[in-house]
Amino acid sequence: MNGLQVAVMGTVDGGVVAAIEQVLRRTFHLRVSRIDLPDPEFAYDHHRAQYGSVPLLQSLAALRGSGGGKLLGITAHDLFIPMLTFVFGQAQVGGEVALLSTARLRQEFYHMPPDAEVLELRARKEALHEVGHLFGLLHCSNPLCAMALATNINQLDGKRAEFCVACAGALGRLSPAVEGWEP
Repeated sequence: MNGLQVAVMGTVDGGVVAAIEQVLRRTFHLRVSRIDLPDPEFAYDHHRAQYGSVPLLQSLAALRGSGGGKLLGITAHDLFIPMLTFVFGQAQVGGEVALLSTARLRQEFYHMPPDAEVLELRARKEALHEVGHLFGLLHCSNPLCAMALATNINQLDGKRAEFCVACAGALGRLSPAVEGWEP
């Protein structure tokens, strides 16, 4: 399969998923399809009260199998990797699978009232970031670029939901899936 699959893992806000699919179609000019998966309870770590990003990526890689294309998993659960307190998402640079969590993208996580627009904007930024890694992009030094590293919500909020000129240009050179795409 050419294109990109979005794997919704458990219950995720439908508006968020639609916003992610829309920005991925618009930015990468790929066919985006959706698959629904059960809640990933197998990745829950009782000691940390979070979900392990690594086992989730492994399960997505197994699911993807030899079908081709790229796969982005979306979960509402808070994610971690052993060396970090949390991650907004994780991807294999130049690989086939990526993952993002909406848990820390929600205003409620920071004891603020819910805001669907803020949540969807943050999710679009994070989706572009993780899928950008799949297409070979590394972290960008431009703090406004979707590929800038964000280790906290303020950094994520400071980014735009688009690639800078340099990353957009590199994307065109790195990925035949977006050949001919003009930044």
